Amino acid sequence: MKNLSLLNKLIYFVNYIFAILLLFGFVLPYISPSVFPKLVVFSLTVPVLFIINILFVLYWLIQLKKQIILSAMCLLLGIFVSSPFFKISKKVTKSNNEITIMNYNVRIFNAYNWLKDKDIPTKIEEFVASEKPTILCVQEYHTKGENLFDFKYKHVVKSTTARNFGQAIYSNYKIVNKGSLNFKGTSNNAIFIDILKGLDTLRIYNLHMQSLGLNPEKEEITHKNSEKLINRLSQQFLKQQKQVAIVLDHQKKCNYPMIVSGDFNNTAYSWTYKNLKGNMHDSYLKSGDGFGKTFEINKFPMRIDFIFADKILQINEHKNYSVKYSDHYPIMARIGLD
Repeated sequence: MKNLSLLNKLIYFVNYIFAILLLFGFVLPYISPSVFPKLVVFSLTVPVLFIINILFVLYWLIQLKKQIILSAMCLLLGIFVSSPFFKISKKVTKSNNEITIMNYNVRIFNAYNWLKDKDIPTKIEEFVASEKPTILCVQEYHTKGENLFDFKYKHVVKSTTARNFGQAIYSNYKIVNKGSLNFKGTSNNAIFIDILKGLDTLRIYNLHMQSLGLNPEKEEITHKNSEKLINRLSQQFLKQQKQVAIVLDHQKKCNYPMIVSGDFNNTAYSWTYKNLKGNMHDSYLKSGDGFGKTFEINKFPMRIDFIFADKILQINEHKNYSVKYSDHYPIMARIGLD
């Protein structure tokens, strides 16, 4: 510190604060929303903290200063104790016996014309057909898209609070059982199917966890509305906690290998993600690359949609897509059953 200029001492002090905040972010997935509801809102900022600490590493690298160690060590620690914000390598393998599952929040097929393009439903249909998933999990389903997809079987559950709105699972494999977890007091929900592929029976969950009510296109986050926003988000996180408990309790009664797909409305640095993932594979972590972006807030990439698979299953490939037919971006995974 003695050899630093006054400006660099100030920069290092700010660096120190953001490094501590990042370390604190690694702890947040272990803190239940019911203990500190407002505190867990902070988990949404962890991706930003990664970027800030990367910028500090670059700054000290250019300066050739040993102060680079602070943020570098925090980022290195994140590789072992947290989900990476960016992945360089992509793994692609093959199995003789595999399924391909796509997850897509379709934003009710643009029923209210958020996007100016009038052909959004058709473009979603053509996109899905071109990628050929054998299972498709849809959140924010709308009856406007009732006849879009060409699958042999489907399970559609409409919301109890919105007649034309809900979730759907489409499958090319025979559905031998299906159901809904029926979250109370919300249009969000979790549904499931059991499919038969050859001699294998698999459970597929489609989760749409409690929405946070964030609309970056209409709502500007300012100092004036920050407290109100935090209060609102903390209440939504509490609802997510109750929904997670319902999902986990339902999963305990399943004797088949499971695949969990959905829009979690939360990041990989949250209590919700940690508990829903449990000991399962995250397809992006196993085989993805890049930011894994499934959503944007003011152009900032966020990963809030996920595909998990039981450890006895193999993640052969994970894909992120950049098609702009919704406020979410679709993801797809090839999962081996061997």
